[in-house]
Amino acid sequence: MKICTIIGARPQFVKAAVVSAKFAELAGELHGLEEIIVHTGQHYDPEMSEIFFKELKIPREKYNLESGSGSHGTQTGKMLEKIEKVLIDEKPDCVLIYGDTNSTLAGALAAAKLNILCAHVEAGMRSFNRKMPEEINRVVADHICNFNFCSTETAVQNLKNEGRGDTALLVGDVMYDCSLKFEKIAEKHYDIMGKFSLEKEKFILMTCHRQENTDCPERLANIVAAVNEASKKYAIVFPVHPRTKKFLETHGLKFSPAVRTVAPLSYFEMLILEKNARFILTDSGGVQKEAFFFGIPCVTMRDETEWVETVELGWNVITGADKDRILSAIANFAKNPPVENKSLPYGNGDASDKIVRQLYGLNIQKKF
Repeated sequence: MKICTIIGARPQFVKAAVVSAKFAELAGELHGLEEIIVHTGQHYDPEMSEIFFKELKIPREKYNLESGSGSHGTQTGKMLEKIEKVLIDEKPDCVLIYGDTNSTLAGALAAAKLNILCAHVEAGMRSFNRKMPEEINRVVADHICNFNFCSTETAVQNLKNEGRGDTALLVGDVMYDCSLKFEKIAEKHYDIMGKFSLEKEKFILMTCHRQENTDCPERLANIVAAVNEASKKYAIVFPVHPRTKKFLETHGLKFSPAVRTVAPLSYFEMLILEKNARFILTDSGGVQKEAFFFGIPCVTMRDETEWVETVELGWNVITGADKDRILSAIANFAKNPPVENKSLPYGNGDASDKIVRQLYGLNIQKKF
């Protein structure tokens, strides 16, 4: 059984790290199991791509399509054309895709048009905001994939509501697997706290890269204003995504000298900072979840979130790009810390094992 895994963006490298490791681990037990990795080249900056192969020990890709940047249509079109050629040559039994990027969409479309089974990891997530390119990608992928591996009960219900319940398989969240697996490794090999002279729970970690924030001067200006104000009381560390750096310069926006802006950090370094932060400010879905995994209060600078469980359990507040709401959320968390969470809405840390075993069984049966 040959699986063709399509990855191309930072979150996908992280998720693939545990699933690809499980493919390798179970290859002897599951007869004929083989994985081929295709890197679309969506993230071509070494800081955002190559470092993940080195740190997470993801098996090297057999193909690097070097699709590069461009508009959504241009980038997706390039990927679709190149992925199709790979699938025709390799003739896999199933294509495996992750998340909600242009690489996800291109992989799903290529497989569907060639009548190849396709499975989607982290399926069923919804922001219900069709202005988000990520929402379009995930909805289309879910509706053309044969198998939709869901992180939460909420995701399963979303697919049922859309008439895709028969494709939904609840497995848990592979990012929880990653956090459990790599937390100790990160602490053993990296001293990012010492490098930045940080003390546990005495700084805020911030990330910001979503198109809805970076491309809108007003929203980005409000975020910068809120962070500058918060920096009067808290040390703030901000690893700057290349996209965000570009738009900060374009819009002429500057952070206070008290905000420590640094180059993108490795996944391991981010795990350490997330685990030790007092609070986290972000517009990233993955960082929201990791904050929850580590029990760190999170302020999400978006108008909605796919990860509703983090909000329902009191660990995440949605503020949009509103200066007053962002500052109010930080102040409220400082006065009223969330209650320790005992529930496990994202599974038990065995999602990768369930995905590989179920995919193998389902594919052998050739269920459509």
